Amino acid sequence: MTAQATEAPPAPPLLAVEDVDVVLGRGWRANQVLTGVDLDIWPGEIVGLVGETGSGKTTLARTIVGLIRPRQGRVVFAGTEISGLRRGALRRERRSGHIQLVFQDPLRSLDPDLTVAEIVGEGLAIRGGLDARQVSQQVDDALAKVGLDATLRDRAPGQISGGQRQRVSIARALAAGPQLLLCDEPVSALDASNRNYILRLLAALRDSLNLPIVIIAHDLSSLAGIADRVVVLYRGRIVEDGPVSQVFSAPRHPYTALLMASAPSVRSQGSRSFTIHQLGRDAADPPLPDGGAACVFAARCPFAISACAAQPPLTTVADHWTVACHRHEEWGELASQRPRHP
Repeated sequence: MTAQATEAPPAPPLLAVEDVDVVLGRGWRANQVLTGVDLDIWPGEIVGLVGETGSGKTTLARTIVGLIRPRQGRVVFAGTEISGLRRGALRRERRSGHIQLVFQDPLRSLDPDLTVAEIVGEGLAIRGGLDARQVSQQVDDALAKVGLDATLRDRAPGQISGGQRQRVSIARALAAGPQLLLCDEPVSALDASNRNYILRLLAALRDSLNLPIVIIAHDLSSLAGIADRVVVLYRGRIVEDGPVSQVFSAPRHPYTALLMASAPSVRSQGSRSFTIHQLGRDAADPPLPDGGAACVFAARCPFAISACAAQPPLTTVADHWTVACHRHEEWGELASQRPRHP
């Protein structure tokens, strides 16, 4: 008798952020920055995390790497709940270098007298277990991965260009051998040529190392050419999460469409596009539901109805595509009927 074949269960995500709330500050200064955030990251994908200033993007990244402890929920990496680690276990996880964060302003907070080699090798020195020759070799290897010659290793950050500093910052993260790379606004301070180089570099690193990368950005054009998925945050909540090509062609949440209206370069031919005027409230729009609205976007949404008195859950609208909007099936048609300009 032949045993019946059974379908293997799907592999778990490398990173799982589960129902995470983050509150910063205490007492009357307490501010809830993230609410009920769920996010999975899979090996080998590039995920864009977008939203306007104050939406919670950087706070989410800092929570993932363990710099901020969630008030509720958990962060699970490679099967281990890293948000629950304490003392020695937390120090060992941080020193492991499994998750690396490339900050928005690379090298700015470091001692200006440090050399490139010292900056890139700092994490290796802290971790220990390697002699000087091995550290030096891994520093050279990391520099080569980002397209920098080893002749730069004795220079200080002030002696290299802005694009080179950003590559040194990425090399510093790569030297630790990460399994997940988080990049916070990696190209926002660069000119067009360096911006394009860094984006192509990140795409190449994903391909050559099978390294999942999360790119935090407020500029959607930074993601259009390289991201597989886009996750949209608004006031600490995920409002849309889906394949970047589909989301950019036909956004299901009006806030995503508003972000796209501010970045027309991401629109593809045949995509559904709206103007900022079509997506903003004005005096002629119906009043918000009695008692206000729990939906985080309702106060800015011209399509808000009585159902918006309750926060909509993330709903699956297609494969690997979720959206938190009560009217995700109809607001687009309503928007197209509104005048494109004042």
